[in-house]
Amino acid sequence: MKTTVIGILGSRLDHQGLGKRRHSRWRPSVGILMHPDFSVDEFVLIHHEDEAELAGITLRDMHELAPNTRLTSHVVNYNNPWDFGEVYSQLHDFTRHYRFDPEQSNYYVHITTGTHVAQICLFLLTEANYIPGKLLQTSPSKEGTQGTLQIIDLDLSRYDQIASRFEREAQEGMAYLKGGIDTRNPAFNALIAQLEQVSIRSAAPILLTGATGVGKSRLAKRIYALKKQRGQVSGKLVEVNCATLRGDNAMSALFGHVKGAFTDALTARSGLLREADKGLLFLDEIGELGLDEQAMLLRAIEDKVFTPFGSDKETSSDFQLIAGTNRDLFQRVRDGKFREDLLARINLWTYELPGLRHRLEDLEANIEYELQQFTRKVGHKVSFNKAAREQYLAFAQTPAATWRANFRDLNSSITRMATLANGGRITEESVTEEIRRLRYDWGSFQEVAASNNTDSVLREFVADEVLETIDHFDRVQLAEVIRVCRTAKSLADAGRSLFNVSRTQRASANDSHRLRVYLQKYGLTFQQLT
Repeated sequence: MKTTVIGILGSRLDHQGLGKRRHSRWRPSVGILMHPDFSVDEFVLIHHEDEAELAGITLRDMHELAPNTRLTSHVVNYNNPWDFGEVYSQLHDFTRHYRFDPEQSNYYVHITTGTHVAQICLFLLTEANYIPGKLLQTSPSKEGTQGTLQIIDLDLSRYDQIASRFEREAQEGMAYLKGGIDTRNPAFNALIAQLEQVSIRSAAPILLTGATGVGKSRLAKRIYALKKQRGQVSGKLVEVNCATLRGDNAMSALFGHVKGAFTDALTARSGLLREADKGLLFLDEIGELGLDEQAMLLRAIEDKVFTPFGSDKETSSDFQLIAGTNRDLFQRVRDGKFREDLLARINLWTYELPGLRHRLEDLEANIEYELQQFTRKVGHKVSFNKAAREQYLAFAQTPAATWRANFRDLNSSITRMATLANGGRITEESVTEEIRRLRYDWGSFQEVAASNNTDSVLREFVADEVLETIDHFDRVQLAEVIRVCRTAKSLADAGRSLFNVSRTQRASANDSHRLRVYLQKYGLTFQQLT
């Protein structure tokens, strides 16, 4: 059986200087050919097209050491060596075009060199049997330049240790994204599990959607921290709320400007996209961006270049994007307020964060998290007494607790009670007062919403001059009658629904006539409403 080694050129370890000194230092790819008890018949060296010079020198040195070994190279050209999807795709292409013959050759995949992303990709391709072989790991030794060599058979129990390590790291990443909160909601946990993989395997845009206060900004910060921890980004996190950007200020803030670009442009400005170079840009409320800014942003995402406001020269920025929105961007596209091509570009990885009302099983854990955060901020511990905690949890899970602003409401609520907690204990009295306040706040919003909804329904069918003559009591009643009529199959069906009690007390129920007379009072007919 022949022996074939497949490995990636190490831009650092295989380099060790291009002069004569390189022969006195350990170089992993070259060192493999120095082992007398490991004869290599073929060595396939994978390298990036930008490393052609180093690859040529390395292959010549390998040929001098082992003239009978067949040396071949395979060139890759991915733009970002830390983009898991791009690296995996090109290495996968290699496995498809290389002619493996397991009956004639034993294959070994060298995973000591290359970026961590490339090493993981080779591991996965071997584990999935795209490369029908074993893993080969090398390391330097105190004596000589050949180093040590270790073969890892993925069919052995050692694989379980490697797999468990990957699983442990994934669990740690998920816990980090959740802020250490022990969440129980199945949908949210599944969302975080996939997001952890995407965060470390891809540099493509991520779109976070959901209502105000569900935690989009907080999650974006954690994604950035995880990416930086895993070596995905080296630059900083740049955040901007697009709702604050208007007109020339939007162009200038995002893309920068040259001196004199507009009246107050006394000095040049680099812009937020430039500041995010090699880092992460979080555009919250991206649906509020103007169409011109959207067009420039699309080009910046796709080509990594843009033109500062007032300039005729392009500048570049290699940033990763996370976008957040509480709007329906598809509806914005239909309304002509958001570019369809931009939505298609940022919609690759989209995650809708559920509101607090849909994660009530996580409520207790989040209450504890808010108390811990408050304790860190003020320097002393605050907690509920047992009865107060039960009282608050019971109310928090009732239909009356709408959690309109989601986790922002929870944060404000816990902060109020913790601030007023004498001796660091939140009592039943404090909880009772807090519940009263929350009921009032949420009730006020509901009243406004109901009033706005009533007016909008009536204005669709009743003239303004007629509405001015109708009392509020009659407005509410008429709006409900219109709602029932619009969902009914017929005039009789609507009548039966509206007069469901009084009709049983009449000898002859003529629901259609009664409803027709009521509508005529306001100049309406059933046909108009349907």
